[in-house]
Amino acid sequence: MKIKQLTGALEAWAPRSLQEEYDNSGLHVGDPEADVNAALVCLDCTEQVVEEAAAKGCGLIISHHPVIFRGLKSLVPRGPVERTVLAAIRRDIALYAIHTNLDNVIDGVNGEIADALGLGHRRVLLPRPDQLSKLVVFVPHAHAEAVRAALFRAGAGRIGAYDECSFNLEGQGTFRPGEGSNAFVGERGSRHHEPETRVEVVLPRTAEEEVVAAMKAAHPYEEVAFDLVPLGNPHPAIGSGLLGEWERAMDERDFLAHIKEVFGQRVVRHSPVAGLPIRRVALCGGAGAFLIGRALAAGADAFITADLKYHDYFQADGRVLLADVGHYGSEQFTMRLIQRRLGEVFPTFAVRLTETVTDPIHYS
Repeated sequence: MKIKQLTGALEAWAPRSLQEEYDNSGLHVGDPEADVNAALVCLDCTEQVVEEAAAKGCGLIISHHPVIFRGLKSLVPRGPVERTVLAAIRRDIALYAIHTNLDNVIDGVNGEIADALGLGHRRVLLPRPDQLSKLVVFVPHAHAEAVRAALFRAGAGRIGAYDECSFNLEGQGTFRPGEGSNAFVGERGSRHHEPETRVEVVLPRTAEEEVVAAMKAAHPYEEVAFDLVPLGNPHPAIGSGLLGEWERAMDERDFLAHIKEVFGQRVVRHSPVAGLPIRRVALCGGAGAFLIGRALAAGADAFITADLKYHDYFQADGRVLLADVGHYGSEQFTMRLIQRRLGEVFPTFAVRLTETVTDPIHYS
């Protein structure tokens, strides 16, 4: 299996364009054209994980956190990042990271946490406003349905729980074929009037290239008149955090006991209990303090995340129960998520989970 096939499948699910500006997801070490027999999935790529991958015959390590987060000016073994990269190069093991782009899709990191908690009625807590476009194309009446169908197959026309959404308006287009043209209708040098349908669809910005290509392939004109307009509308399935609900509320103490069991934690840091029934739960894998205000605005009874600081807990103000399950704890399900996703696309390819626990925080 070529590395680019594996990374391509991951990026079709969580495109790298969705990563945050500070992030460094993608292939860090290795040749995308190289063949590998197996991949090892981890949260953090360390020297120990590289040695484990070598022992298990894995030519690719897929980590959630990028091992190269900031630029390296040299590759000498002075620190853990450099030593890990050098170990991978010596072992001819490729390193790939899928980080905040996987955080920012609804069926990514946070969706897997919601599955573990059994939450339903889910939506993105902070949708991103820069991920949708509108395509407007003008088509001869007789070909409008063929073009619409091609747009839908390519991923356009999806709004929430609905698909094949479009707006259509009949009108008349004019054009004059020039020298060198191969007009579908009309004669060179003469203005032609053609009954046309204006077709409008919404599409994810990440699908623009595929949708435009499908439109052109289905359209009868050699020069297609179309507009591609970026929208400010928030994308319902892309953004930070997640909000979900249980069918029945539970007591705060029962809630804390429940999340300790789900996340496998002996202790959970939390804000003071305030007698709140917990039914609507906000969550964010990894560091999510920036979403506390959003969780409050969404009416969450509890917010599960990690890396909360002392002053963050004061924001609870008796209106929400803040629970910190630890960075590693909150993202531990990401490994099985990646393994399952690749297994669905490549059922005969070996994707293994690391047995190395890389959580750097210990309690005594």
